[in-house]
Amino acid sequence: MGTKVIMSFFFIIIMLSSCGQGENNPVKAGSQANGEIAEISFNEYEYDFGKIKEGEKVAHIFAFVNKGPGSLVIESASTSCGCTVSKYDRSPIAAGKGGNLEVVFDSNGRNGIQTKTISVRSNSKTQVVILKITAEII
Repeated sequence: MGTKVIMSFFFIIIMLSSCGQGENNPVKAGSQANGEIAEISFNEYEYDFGKIKEGEKVAHIFAFVNKGPGSLVIESASTSCGCTVSKYDRSPIAAGKGGNLEVVFDSNGRNGIQTKTISVRSNSKTQVVILKITAEII
């Protein structure tokens, strides 16, 4: 019975390590096409909403440019809190072109100084970029 458990364990490890390595993974495939790697560059990496009233929803757009020769594909933009939502275009962005990532912060039920982060994962040379928003809830 111990041998079956060990074999099952190795099978699971092998399966997990091979996940996401196929050609259908747009991030890996896009970054390796013709050896051209995308390079995401944001105009700003932090934004301060200043003082806002509790219950307000505020939004900010982080603009970015693909400075690399390859097409840029944003895989995800994860927020550190459910009170913050991000929206972005999922289409590939050609070299030299730009795009926007919108962040909406809901201050409902919050007070004091709030700092939230957005982790942007892409096929860029820098695969994860951290953006930050802050607000003082009054």
